[in-house]
Amino acid sequence: MTQDIQNFIQYLHQEKNTSENTEVSYARDLKKMNQYLLAQGICDVNEVTATSLTSYVIYLEKEGRKPATISRSIASMKAFYHYMEKERRLAVDPSERLKAPRIEKKMPTVLTTEEVTRLLEQPGGTSPKELRDKAMLELLYATGIRVSELISLRVSDVNLRMEYLTCSDGHKERIIPFGMIARKALEAYLAEGRPKLISDEKEDRLFTNCSGQPMSRQGFWKLMKGYGKKAGIEAEITPHMLRHSFAAHMVGNGADLKSVQEMLGHSDISTTQIYAQAKDLQMREVYLKAHPRG
Repeated sequence: MTQDIQNFIQYLHQEKNTSENTEVSYARDLKKMNQYLLAQGICDVNEVTATSLTSYVIYLEKEGRKPATISRSIASMKAFYHYMEKERRLAVDPSERLKAPRIEKKMPTVLTTEEVTRLLEQPGGTSPKELRDKAMLELLYATGIRVSELISLRVSDVNLRMEYLTCSDGHKERIIPFGMIARKALEAYLAEGRPKLISDEKEDRLFTNCSGQPMSRQGFWKLMKGYGKKAGIEAEITPHMLRHSFAAHMVGNGADLKSVQEMLGHSDISTTQIYAQAKDLQMREVYLKAHPRG
């Protein structure tokens, strides 16, 4: 079945124009499923039944996998076996009746505007590293892009004069505006910081580590965690928290969900709608603080 899975991933890449993250996720889920089925003596795709897939789902539950993880695995299986049926490798789709567990969508942890301000003020020096860190944090909060997208940016992706950046996940491209504060941080970094960090003039990555090499997600997470601690933020801070805060603050200040969806790069607006809850929570907090009988 390994070759069938590889063919499926190739199909997604060539025919469906899926993102690299999606392809990696599908491959990981299907590899784990295949390992389970092999342990059960099921080697060929034609030997897979609805019962064997249901057993695998139960196995995931007993392993203590979260509902979101199981739901994603089921979605991967459904996509794979639907493809197998379409390619006439199967007469019947064994995943057809699989049902994903109910997932209660929780409001992601969001920083207050005051906490964001404190965080972004931490790299306030003029060293190349601090200029870089300031630019990265300001740009992340100004645009709501993912950390993987931030560290993949090229110098040519940023238009300082028009104050927007072009973000691509390999297949889809979106244009995201940013404001004056992020622009000034970027100008300072490009003028005084980046030239001192980059050893290879051919390097076109916008942000690099102190050795002039592409920055890793782990590297950025560590520096952000350090600044969060300096800012006195009690919550366990993560890079994705600035993305959540961007979205919640935009919606809370009146931005329409469709525009926020496009800036975030969500394929389904239902994913973006969760940030509307932040506005409701914010209204309730204001009410409780301000009303005499709150």
